[in-house]
Amino acid sequence: MRTRATVAAVTGALALSALVVPAVAQAADDTRPSFARAVADTAADLQAGLKGEASAPAARSGATVKAAASAGFSVTGVSVNNNKDVVVGTTGSYTVPLTYTLNHTGELGAYGTAAMIYHGTSIDDATWGFSSDDAATCTEVSTTALKCSTTVTFLPAELLNLDAGTWRVGVVAVTEDEEVTLENVGTRKVLRTSKVTVNAAPEPVKKGATLTITGKLTRADWDTNKYVGYGTQSVVLQYRPASSTAYSNVKGIKSTSTGALKTTVKASADGYYRFVFNGSPTGGKATAAGDYIDVQ
Repeated sequence: MRTRATVAAVTGALALSALVVPAVAQAADDTRPSFARAVADTAADLQAGLKGEASAPAARSGATVKAAASAGFSVTGVSVNNNKDVVVGTTGSYTVPLTYTLNHTGELGAYGTAAMIYHGTSIDDATWGFSSDDAATCTEVSTTALKCSTTVTFLPAELLNLDAGTWRVGVVAVTEDEEVTLENVGTRKVLRTSKVTVNAAPEPVKKGATLTITGKLTRADWDTNKYVGYGTQSVVLQYRPASSTAYSNVKGIKSTSTGALKTTVKASADGYYRFVFNGSPTGGKATAAGDYIDVQ
């Protein structure tokens, strides 16, 4: 989650300078700062940049920021991570592109805009969210539309398992006279990274003998920042001959309660076996690297 932004003054349809947005540490439980307050801070700092103030004003309440769109602001064409799911693991950071078209009426004059993505039906009830890493860089595409782009960084250390699922996009736009927060202008799934392994044995194996294929399906646990077994999930066993580049489905199985995978097949020819997990409402897709079997 990001809190404080610092923006240089802008005029007309010009790009904005970078937002400086330090992260807020995650509490051990879900007692986390209000994301609405963070959005209000961002809007306040954008406004401060327009007015050339040396320092940002005090944080304002979400209710103050959510003015009626009297300037005729609207947002279309939102894309997060190039319209692909955002899949987050347990360490590091995950930066993804976010683009949108900011529509307006009449002459805009000096302005500022930034974006955020949050988990919840509104900014006020969001369990968590992240603001733009930078103020959006905007290009005028017509007299009433700006094509804007920025990035958002997801931090696993600040996420909890309850945050997985569909997130919503919001956009803040300010002029010298008003601040507008537009909510739910787009959506994107934010999922916990899944991993799957595979091992075929014995190696080598005689043609027609039984091969035992084992592995494990795990998923990122954002509460503990570890990978844990992902139980009772459907996984597909695939095979490709050594002479081919294409895999085909062999059979479907389910992981055990601990994420373990196990099945058997008859050895037919040299080739590769792998498990494929096609994802879930909270877990990303995963494919194991093929394990080669020498059939004699």
